[in-house]
Amino acid sequence: MFRELETERLKFRDLNRSDIDNLQEIFTDPVAMEYYPSTKTESETLEWIDWNIKSYQENGYGLWALINKCTGDFVGQCGLILQRDVDGIDEIEVAYLLVRKYWGNGFATEAAAACRDFAFSKLACKRVISLIDPKNLASLRVAERNGLEYCKNVTRWEKSISVYVQPNTSYNKSSQQDASKAGASE
Repeated sequence: MFRELETERLKFRDLNRSDIDNLQEIFTDPVAMEYYPSTKTESETLEWIDWNIKSYQENGYGLWALINKCTGDFVGQCGLILQRDVDGIDEIEVAYLLVRKYWGNGFATEAAAACRDFAFSKLACKRVISLIDPKNLASLRVAERNGLEYCKNVTRWEKSISVYVQPNTSYNKSSQQDASKAGASE
């Protein structure tokens, strides 16, 4: 089960099979899914939920449901995904996808920042990435507002995808401190 994560306006929780209607509000919306290969059927949505449940069990993270703390409404999903072989490297991605009526309210930026911080503080990741279609300007802005910087383009999902990266600066500092302590004791 997911350790509690909250922001000022959002509560995070594990996705479960009862979220099918919530996720279908995103996955059947051609505008929300414009930069993804296609919309999703109910069956594909259940597979998506099951994939996330397996990721929670195997990795301790996945995409989580975002709940508006004031209204209790499902806002979307945001979390961490283990992306295999991103140009030869396994990476932890901060990913987000919201119900369209909640776009433009800063929820994606707020949720993505919390997930980035979780990856750095709880998982001790050296860095996080976001994989974004270069035409998806709103998602690019979310990544940039959260300190991720453009690194390169890779071919993924049969198209060009921009890789945005943010190193964990405290990871680098603690690694340097550990190295200097080790050097001092030799």
